[in-house]
Amino acid sequence: MRSRKIRPRDDNYCTERKGGKMQEMELICFQLITAAGGAKSNYIKAVQKAKQGKYEEADHLIAEGDEMMKQGHLPHADLIQREAAGEAVSMGLILTHAEDQMMSAEIFKVMAEEMIDLYRKLESK
Repeated sequence: MRSRKIRPRDDNYCTERKGGKMQEMELICFQLITAAGGAKSNYIKAVQKAKQGKYEEADHLIAEGDEMMKQGHLPHADLIQREAAGEAVSMGLILTHAEDQMMSAEIFKVMAEEMIDLYRKLESK
């Protein structure tokens, strides 16, 4: 079976179908995805710093990741409030992906904090 090569569209399909502007929902989703991705990266870097015994740097990276998550939670909370007020919020693939990224970043944080604590305990023995 031959695999098909997937190529990106080069015909401005996404912007043309919306009158040249990205829809508000897509912008919100990309804000969520960006915030979650940045936070996850910081949480992973924090574990790596803790593994090297650099706990202050690890704590700083966790705090930076938390700030990034806050940036994602603001538009996320706005969507929840809109839906609670009766506005229809379309649950498409991009929003599903954004939700998944936010959730996985939260899980990464918990796991990173646990691993950092373990490194501290191992070092103190």
